[in-house]
Amino acid sequence: MTKTRLEAFSDGVFAILITILVLELKVPHEADWPALTPLAPVFLTYVLSFIFLGIYWNNHHHLFHTVDSVNGRILWANQHLLFWLSLIPFVTGWMGENHFARTPTAIYGIVLLCAGLAYYILVHAIIAQQGPHSELAAAVGKDMKGIISPLLYIAGIGSTFVHPGIAQGFYVLVVFMWLIPDRRIEKRVATNHSP
Repeated sequence: MTKTRLEAFSDGVFAILITILVLELKVPHEADWPALTPLAPVFLTYVLSFIFLGIYWNNHHHLFHTVDSVNGRILWANQHLLFWLSLIPFVTGWMGENHFARTPTAIYGIVLLCAGLAYYILVHAIIAQQGPHSELAAAVGKDMKGIISPLLYIAGIGSTFVHPGIAQGFYVLVVFMWLIPDRRIEKRVATNHSP
């Protein structure tokens, strides 16, 4: 099967999730600056989640540059990733509305952890189809960012019960780690397709 429908469906899901995120921002009834103050936690969680979704979309885009065809395993691995990403608007709203309370912050981290693991599964489903000597396998290599990210999520989830602000710090650290698109794949594809 070609990858075209998978990419189109995934792009549509990403667009819908970002739209749902912004709909969680409620417009204040007052027209002055102090009216925005109560919205600060909701806005901050929106920004964090928007960046996370942007990182996933960007890396998903790069990932599928290495794919010529997909099989059922890849389709289901992709659906698994999209399932966890589809929960981000819910946990974003819950955490923001409750001003970064412990339980919503921990659940937010659990959803991010599960999305990270789902992405890892998707990468390895593609490698399993393409073989251990594929462009993607060579580009991913030891995947230190992919190993460190879940550890930071787990640390964040655990730290919510000490203080939710510490957990937010761990989540932001993951954002900074992944903010620059994964150049390993980009470089590998460019090298192998140069004239």
